[in-house]
Amino acid sequence: MSFAAIIFDFDGVVADSEVRANLSLAESLTAAGMPATYDECLRDYYGHNWQETQRRIEARYGRPLPADFRETHRERARARYMEGFDAVPGVADFLDTLGRLPRAIASSSRAEYIGWALGLFGLGHHFGAHVYSADGWDRGKPHPDIYLAAAKGLGVDPASCLAIEDSPTGAQAALAAGMTVVGFCGAGHIVDRVAHGEMLGSIGVHRVAFTFAELSIATEVGTVAAG
Repeated sequence: MSFAAIIFDFDGVVADSEVRANLSLAESLTAAGMPATYDECLRDYYGHNWQETQRRIEARYGRPLPADFRETHRERARARYMEGFDAVPGVADFLDTLGRLPRAIASSSRAEYIGWALGLFGLGHHFGAHVYSADGWDRGKPHPDIYLAAAKGLGVDPASCLAIEDSPTGAQAALAAGMTVVGFCGAGHIVDRVAHGEMLGSIGVHRVAFTFAELSIATEVGTVAAG
């Protein structure tokens, strides 16, 4: 099929951020007396907005987070990002190939952070005002709401959109919105890319891509084949 728009997840698709984000979260939780490892954070909170992440943390430890936790964690994460934060390899070139095809970001992260990172990467002009954040929403991913909002903002039918997602949570959201979904396995937090692709395939993504160069081949003609 031909696509009316492409909708990108942000962390792990545009920003190569998940390693830093989950290392920071593990450090912040441990400092707050809630010991956690990087692997546990990636396993349990990956792809969710802050509201769902907080619910999961508090359920796990049986007590509320400190009132200043999010702000303290944000400062720790920003310091870690400044050590060498960058975009996912190949995404800038891929965006340059899209011409006038409408595109948006549909993310669980804060809009302010997304805007800061896009500015850091020099990619903000590709998305303009079409940055949609589920932060603050009670229903984040895996619910379809953020993807439906992005399609509505672009003025296109969700069923005519291609979504690019790296997390199972996000892939479920895009599939629930009725979109064609590429499971992307090209960011630094994905250690075993074949296994990750197989996991996304088991969820129902229409195609798996390990690099943006590989994805460009499929999108040059506006199609993504199943398999």
